[in-house]
Amino acid sequence: MPEKKVGIILDDDFGSKHIPPYPKPSFISFEHPFRITCILNHLERIGLFKDNRVVKINPKEIDEAILELAHSKYHIDAIKKISEVGGGLLDEEVFVTHDTFDLAKKAVGGAIEAIVGVVKNRYTQSFALIRPPGHHAYREKSSGLCIFNNIANSILYLRKKLGYTKKIAIIDIDDHFGDGIAQYFYHDPSVLYFSLHEFDFTEGDIGMFDELGQDEGIGKNINFPVPSEITNKDFEYCIDFLDTVIYEFHPALIIVAAGFDMYYADPIGNCLLTSTAYNHFAAKILKIAEDLCEGRISFVLEGGYDVIGLPYCVESVLKALLNEKYEAPVFEKDALLLGESNIEDLKKIKNMLTKLLSPYWEHI
Repeated sequence: MPEKKVGIILDDDFGSKHIPPYPKPSFISFEHPFRITCILNHLERIGLFKDNRVVKINPKEIDEAILELAHSKYHIDAIKKISEVGGGLLDEEVFVTHDTFDLAKKAVGGAIEAIVGVVKNRYTQSFALIRPPGHHAYREKSSGLCIFNNIANSILYLRKKLGYTKKIAIIDIDDHFGDGIAQYFYHDPSVLYFSLHEFDFTEGDIGMFDELGQDEGIGKNINFPVPSEITNKDFEYCIDFLDTVIYEFHPALIIVAAGFDMYYADPIGNCLLTSTAYNHFAAKILKIAEDLCEGRISFVLEGGYDVIGLPYCVESVLKALLNEKYEAPVFEKDALLLGESNIEDLKKIKNMLTKLLSPYWEHI
């Protein structure tokens, strides 16, 4: 096992640019620079950057040709032109400001640096503290607060620019289904996409458990939809489903789409997790990565909009990666009393998912 080194990809621009043009409580107002500022202030306050195992890394500088690996020229030019005229609202869930294009391009560069740095052993694990998020972005359009698809672009950079052909597992823990990432790799047997996300079972939506992939990629797209108000215990029960498939898949790299909007106080999500759940999750994934791929994990920030809780969630992950004890803030204790575990309903979902996937996995 290589010597422990955790790379944190950051840039002051992520904490100052792409400011929502509307005040709270509009949906788009929560994707704010304060998300990054609060994280970095917290990490400085707890002395995390004084740890010699932690290194600050700048995003990779990229040109527009790199964006074309994942996006159409039309989409790229549209974002660029709207930024040049001062910004605008693309739809109810996507805003563009005068500096959005440059920051979104930098976010892609941050994700590429985080992932390539792990692949090339510059650090054992990484965490890209970037924004805007990316997992909803499609090849042809922005969606759900996301401009460009940071993770998809990074994987395509690995494939097309670096000739990296090994298996990659993506674990998406954002409260919302990463429809953008899923559509890029829906047919690809070399990429396992696992998404655990909140789902409204009363109305139809994408992200259901019967969306398994297509052609050679069937069985490699795994959706675990969950009802609102799941607890820490529920979350850990669902994540345990990963054990069989990820060990059988045996990836050479694990990428976590690290959304923290299942946090109990998040203004956009409806779940009841505390930072402890993310700490246990990161410790679990680290153990899997150490077993399978020399610890190679890259966390890439997606959602998470409660600026009080978000810094603790990020700290909890980093403490797990550093094999250090994490102490949750005292104010989260009350949150543990907000809901009751719903394992029985989750068992039904898990059993249905197992039945659907069993033809495509030897040990499931």
